[in-house]
Amino acid sequence: MNLADRKPHLGHGVFVAPNAAVIGNVKLADNASVFYGSVIRGDHGTVSIGRNSNVQDGCTIRTNTGSIGEHDANVTIGDNVTIGHSVTLHACTVQDEALIGMGASLGAGSVIEKGAMVAAGAVVAPKTTIPAGQIWGGNPAKFLRDLKPEEKSFLKESADAYVGVAADHLQANSRTLEEIAKSKGMVA
Repeated sequence: MNLADRKPHLGHGVFVAPNAAVIGNVKLADNASVFYGSVIRGDHGTVSIGRNSNVQDGCTIRTNTGSIGEHDANVTIGDNVTIGHSVTLHACTVQDEALIGMGASLGAGSVIEKGAMVAAGAVVAPKTTIPAGQIWGGNPAKFLRDLKPEEKSFLKESADAYVGVAADHLQANSRTLEEIAKSKGMVA
């Protein structure tokens, strides 16, 4: 959805669910996906979401509005990133191959480095940096431990899996309900 002269830019193979809101200066790179009920607002800055990254159901992503003592700030999400269900991102940076667990919240100015993980439900305080290869959790989020090798490999696998899920939803959403029902043998 356009907001004055600010409008979204979508790469090749992008899936945006029919009830998701992508508003203003939002850039979705190739094969990025935004699932059902999510809201992404690029009204006072830019939201950039990298290749093969996914924003799962019910997320809120917004730039900083430049309120008292603050300045306009962007949201940058790298390549192959998984943003879990019901996550809130506020004017932060999530680098490549990171994973943000369900229900987590990232404050303004926080940085999640490449290959890091934020546990489900964690609250990352503003201006916190989570180093590469670590998992943080809690409220406020704190260092829990280094990621195990199988967890590190899971980060990219998660993003890859969602590229496939998004492709299925993109195809299904390009057909009418009647066409889908016929393909499943539900109507003659």
